[in-house]
Amino acid sequence: MSLRIAFQMDPLSEVDINADTTFRLIEEAQKRGHSNYVYNPETLKFDQGAIKASGSLVKVDREADTVVCLEEQTELLLNSFDIIWLRQDPPFDMLYITTTHILDLISPNVLVVNNPFWVRNFPEKLLVLQFPKLIPPTLISRDLDAMKKFHNDIGEIIVKPLYGNGGEGIFKLSKGDPNLSVIFELFIKNSREPLICQKYLPQVKSGDKRIILIDGEPVGAINRVPKLGEVRSNMHVGGTPEKSVISTSDLEICKEIGPTLKENGQFLVGIDVIGNNLTEINLTSPTGIQEIERFDGVNMAGTMWKLLEKKVVSGKKN
Repeated sequence: MSLRIAFQMDPLSEVDINADTTFRLIEEAQKRGHSNYVYNPETLKFDQGAIKASGSLVKVDREADTVVCLEEQTELLLNSFDIIWLRQDPPFDMLYITTTHILDLISPNVLVVNNPFWVRNFPEKLLVLQFPKLIPPTLISRDLDAMKKFHNDIGEIIVKPLYGNGGEGIFKLSKGDPNLSVIFELFIKNSREPLICQKYLPQVKSGDKRIILIDGEPVGAINRVPKLGEVRSNMHVGGTPEKSVISTSDLEICKEIGPTLKENGQFLVGIDVIGNNLTEINLTSPTGIQEIERFDGVNMAGTMWKLLEKKVVSGKKN
């Protein structure tokens, strides 16, 4: 089987080939004989009923000096592809949201991964609210008085933008810390989005676990340990990945959320767990595949492609 696959992503030439999940997906698809194209989300368009983008056929080579070998850019008719991967990084802004609306209109014969309708309607810091028993005490608000009460009631809290990403704009406030009003003013001046406040989980010092689910099932995990004195465990801000296992508690969380993800076409998902608490469900461009493959000696990308190939053959969009 040879499939035509398009990846909606940020510039491939700028990724870290030893860490980027999309690079690994392209690499494995190439080994399986598929034709892979990449295009930037800014070029996606609805043109008189056709869904198009400006993109290139790509061949990746991990050993070469250059990351990719691209043919000249051309106009891609996305309705003619077998699979489209929605893989650009956040921010989850109006450009991102608009691309999900356009991809909703793609031919029913094209499998879009993850399903754009539910990517749009399942923002990662909001989807967790459907599982209140699994998450730490949480407040989402633009009301400073409500945030002050939450801070006073809970004690140590984390404050961050609701649609932020990559560990940006995260603040830890101890009980009685007077800086909440200043942080609130800083955010409100620059954005109309609410803030999210959560109870600080001291277990984060030992790591923030990223668990990968494929088609609703947990398949692997890594632990991301923050630098000394840091509350953020994201790897691109200095968090260190470590080998990890999926615990009994983790399995209970996955059992609770897995059916919702599978039923709504969320094929590749990364959830974040601190202690026994679910903190985020990442649908937009989850990472961690390459690290898990190295630690566990598995071909996780191959597992994904086998499942997707079966979906294409069966005609199932989910």
